[in-house]
Amino acid sequence: MFPLRLIAVAAGAALALSALPARALDVASFSTEVSPCADFYDYVNGPWVDRTELPANRTRIGSFDALRVANDRLLSQALAELVAQPALQKTPGLKQVAAYYASGMDLAAIEAQGLKPVKPLLDRIASMKSAQDLPYLLAQLGRVGIAAPVGSFVRADVKNTRVNVLTLSQAGLGLPDRDDYFKDTDIAKKLRAAYRLYAQRLLASAGFEATPAVLDALMGFESQLAEATVPRAQLRDPLKVYNPMTTPELAEKAPGLAWEAYLKALTRSDTRAGGVERLIVAQPTFMTRVALMAEHIPLATWQTYLRVRVLENSAARLPQAFADADFDYRGVAINGLEQHAPRDEEVILMIGGRTGGSPLGLALGELFVSKAFSPEAQRRATLLIGDVKAAMKTRIQNLSWMSPETKLKALEKLEAMQPKIGAPPTWPRFEGLALDPKDFAGNQLRAAAWFHGEQIKDLDRPSDRTRWTMSPHIVNAQAGGLNEITFPAGILQPPFFDAKADDAVNYGGIGMVIGHEIVHHFDDRGRQFDSIGSLRDWWTASDAEHYQALADRVVALYGRYEPVKGTPINGRLTLGENISDMAGMPIAFDALQNALRRSGKTDKIDGFTPEQRFFLSNALVWRNKSREAALLNQLRTDPHSPGKYRVLAPMSNMPEFAKAFDCKPGDAMVAADPIKVW
Repeated sequence: MFPLRLIAVAAGAALALSALPARALDVASFSTEVSPCADFYDYVNGPWVDRTELPANRTRIGSFDALRVANDRLLSQALAELVAQPALQKTPGLKQVAAYYASGMDLAAIEAQGLKPVKPLLDRIASMKSAQDLPYLLAQLGRVGIAAPVGSFVRADVKNTRVNVLTLSQAGLGLPDRDDYFKDTDIAKKLRAAYRLYAQRLLASAGFEATPAVLDALMGFESQLAEATVPRAQLRDPLKVYNPMTTPELAEKAPGLAWEAYLKALTRSDTRAGGVERLIVAQPTFMTRVALMAEHIPLATWQTYLRVRVLENSAARLPQAFADADFDYRGVAINGLEQHAPRDEEVILMIGGRTGGSPLGLALGELFVSKAFSPEAQRRATLLIGDVKAAMKTRIQNLSWMSPETKLKALEKLEAMQPKIGAPPTWPRFEGLALDPKDFAGNQLRAAAWFHGEQIKDLDRPSDRTRWTMSPHIVNAQAGGLNEITFPAGILQPPFFDAKADDAVNYGGIGMVIGHEIVHHFDDRGRQFDSIGSLRDWWTASDAEHYQALADRVVALYGRYEPVKGTPINGRLTLGENISDMAGMPIAFDALQNALRRSGKTDKIDGFTPEQRFFLSNALVWRNKSREAALLNQLRTDPHSPGKYRVLAPMSNMPEFAKAFDCKPGDAMVAADPIKVW
C-alpha cells in the first residue's frame, strides 16, 4: 500500500476564528492594487497577509488552521462536558477519550506522577547487559509506539491487497531530516545545537549523565543512522520500498542483530506465539546499518540513545521540566514559536495527532460527529464527489496522448474508487483498553500498546477495506492505499463546504479537495497501483514515458519558486501533491461547469461570475501566513508546497483561469506553455 496522501500541510494549528469569512466570499478584503492576472494569490489574500499579525503561540494562521481551531473548540467544550458528567460517556470510545483528556488537563497529577509512567522502560534500558538484549528491548519499545530506531506497522500487502503484512521501516532520528546531521548551513547548525541541548535537558532532568562526551556519542550514533537513512524524495518510489523477504533472508541481509528474536517479541500476543514467515523491509540498507551498530556501538551509547527516545516520546506529557525542553526544541527551535497554544488545544492534538491516525483519534471523531455533522452534509458531499469523478472520467476519455488500453484501465480504476464520507458506520469498542484520568503519559503508552495489539491481530486477518485510518474531526482529506478517498466531517465545514453557499464556492473549496484526492490515485506514485490498490503496472510503455515527461515539467515548474530567498520548493519531494493540485483544480472546474449547465444559475454574485468565484474560493482556501522557521522546516521536510504556490502554479496553467479574468499572454498568471497532466 502506498502511504496515505493528505491535502493539508502538516503544520502547527493556528488562528482565531476571524480568518473564517462572515460571508461565503469576503470580497471586500481583496486587493485594489494587485491585478488578478499579475499574482492571483496576492490579489485575493495580500491585504489579509499584510494586516494579519501572527499570534505568539501559532506557527501559521490561515483557512485550514482557523477551521482546525473551530473544531478543537467544539471538541474542548464537549470533552469538558464528558469529564464533568460521566453519564454522557455512553460508549467505550467516549469513556476512554474522557479519561485521556482529563489526564492531560490535570497538570498537578502530571507533576505528581513524575517519571513513573516511563520508569519501567528506563529501568529496562538500564538492565541491559550486552547487545544480546537489544532485539528484545527494541521490540518492547516498538510495542508502545517508540520507533527506536526501527519502525513497524501492519497494512495490506501492496502486491496482494487482500492480506496484511508486517513492514519494517527506517526511523529513530531526533532531528527533523537526515540532511540536518550533515549540512553546513546556518539552519542545520542551529538545529543540531538545539537538539543537543534538548537531549541534554531530557537526560539531566531524568537523572542521567549528560556530559559533552555522552552527547558527542549520541550525535555520532544518530549521524550513523542518518547516513543510512534514505532521503524523503527517494521514498516516493513504491517499488524501492517494497522489499519482501523471510526472516532468515533479513538475518542474512542484516547480520548482527537477532531479527528472529526481535520479530517474535514484536508480534507475540495472547493468541499467537510471535514471529512472521514473511515481511516487507522498506529500507534494507538501513536495517543493515542498525544491525552493524548493534554489533559495534558501545552498550552505553545505545543506552543513551534509547533513553533519549523514550523521554522524547513522552516529554510533552511529562512534568514541566520535560515539557519545557520539548517546547523549546520543537516549538521554538524548529518552528519559531514564542508561546504554547492553549492547553486544551495541545491536549486534543496529543490525543488525536495531526492526521487523526492515533490510537484514540476515532474516539475524538465519534464525539465530533455527534456535534457537528448532518445527514444533509453527507448527502451534498456524496453528490459533489460523484460530479468530480464524472469530470475526471471525461478528462481521461478526452486525453489525446493516452492509448485506448491505458485509458480502459484508468477508467476501471476510477470506477472502482471507494469514497469514505464524514465518518465510519461503526466505532471501535476499545476492548482491553483502560485509561487513567490521572496518568497522561501512562495513557499514551497504554493507548499505543492497545493499538499495537490491534495491528498484530490484523496479521492473522484479511485486509479491511471499510476501516477508517483518519479521524472524522480532522481538517484534511486523504487518498488511501486501497483505492479509496476519505473526506472526514472535519473538513466538510465552511470555508471548504457550506450548504448555504453557491455552487462556485463549494466546487472551488471542497470540490478542489475532492479532485486533489482523486488525482492522487493517478499521480506519479498512485498511477502505479491498480483498481484494488495493488502495485501493478497497467500502463503501456509509451504512455508511461509521456506521463513521466509531464511529471518532469511539474518538477521543474515548482523548483523555480522560492518561498524563502535561496530556498526553492523541492519539486521532486512535492511532486505527488503538485500533480494533484495541477490536475485536481481543473477537474473541479469542469465539475462546476456541469453543475451550472444543470442548474442554469450563471448570475454574478458580488460582481463576480461563477467561474471567477470558483477561483476566488480556491485562493481563499489556501490563505495563510507562516513563521519563517516553520516555512523553512516545511520546505525541507513536507511533501506539500506552501499555500501561495498551490494557487499560482495550477491557475497560471489553466486557460480557464485566464479566460475568467481576461488575462492576456505575457501576464504572470498566464503560462506560455501550460502543463496539462490530466
